[in-house]
Amino acid sequence: MENQFFSDAIENKKSSTSKDKKEEKFNCRPTAAFVSASWSALFIGMVSYCIGLWNVNMMLNEKGYYFTILLFGLFSVVSVQKSVRDRQEGVPVTDIYYGISWFTTIASIVLLVIGLWNADLELSEKGFYGMSFALALFGVVAVQKNVRDIKWIDEQDK
Repeated sequence: MENQFFSDAIENKKSSTSKDKKEEKFNCRPTAAFVSASWSALFIGMVSYCIGLWNVNMMLNEKGYYFTILLFGLFSVVSVQKSVRDRQEGVPVTDIYYGISWFTTIASIVLLVIGLWNADLELSEKGFYGMSFALALFGVVAVQKNVRDIKWIDEQDK
């Protein structure tokens, strides 16, 4: 009786596994929802940071410093994402480039923290800049990943 139960369970497992294999394979293409969420995060982070800079009462050279930090951070995290992904896929990336991309990413965050620490801003404003900066960095990494994934999948389909 027990052997009959186990053999039925094994047979059911085999048939459900064969059904799963017949289903469509996951192709790793990012969903439209994730792509639009990524672009939205990038857009909201960058635009809110820039609107905050436009409206804040500080000298133009200070505004330029914070804007440059935003651009520096965005470029740096894209470089990190690209070099990490290249290494994962077996594309050669020099240790120097890999290290510099991590260094510049950390440097951009540290420079923003130092600037905000010493700024004559309300604590809520400092938090706003920090959060919009972090959102923009996350958004640009996700957008770059999606662009790369979609390009790779499109090339595989050709």
